[in-house]
Amino acid sequence: MSWEPRTYRDRVDAAGLVGFQVVQAETDLHVSAVRDLSAETSALVSGARAALEDYIAAHPLFAESFVPVEVEPHAPPIVRAMATAGAAAGVGPMAAVAGAVAEHVARGLAAVSRDVIVENGGDLYLVGEAPRTVMLVAGDSPLSGTVGIALRSEDLPVAVCTSSGRVGHSVSLGSAHAATVVATDGALADAVATAAGNRVHGAGDIESALAFACAVEGVRGAVVIVGDRIGAQGAVRLAPIRA
Repeated sequence: MSWEPRTYRDRVDAAGLVGFQVVQAETDLHVSAVRDLSAETSALVSGARAALEDYIAAHPLFAESFVPVEVEPHAPPIVRAMATAGAAAGVGPMAAVAGAVAEHVARGLAAVSRDVIVENGGDLYLVGEAPRTVMLVAGDSPLSGTVGIALRSEDLPVAVCTSSGRVGHSVSLGSAHAATVVATDGALADAVATAAGNRVHGAGDIESALAFACAVEGVRGAVVIVGDRIGAQGAVRLAPIRA
């Protein structure tokens, strides 16, 4: 698995919105909103990171486990969301961190921006009313950047989260070029994408990985790409991406 620069951000075309980047330690967000809300975004990221870091300092297993971890009812909301998502997907809670942070920031910014798109390492959360198409990035697959998931206004708010065994720095135990999950819950979409990707070791695993993902309560649909093969299941509408 190799890390690649986030060149896919060069192809972001969120009509009517202003794009900006906010980076804090490992958190690297690209945000599209009605105006530059870098200060507001930084505050939201700081709050989420502080809650997670404080919890992990007292409960190191939360950050280390590859299996679900129970947390206390009084744990911070983002911690509970990640733990719940990990339990639903059968993975460790940190598999849900990018999607959880993306949703936290997007919902926070929605108070001051009617439309918001937050991308966190390839995991997105979208709020608003405008239809959008989310491009699927799949490493060296010939399908990468050529197909997307079309979202109608009534589909929002929504998370679109992707796990890959071929690109990125997140841990995947599979070899999918992309395992993408669509759900209202950002943490859930991220955790299930990880779990689905872990199940893919070749094109023959596409169908079973999709079935797994779509069987998780709260998942709307999923897409899996392996090489030049693609499969989709559930409430997802694939659309071509213009070069």
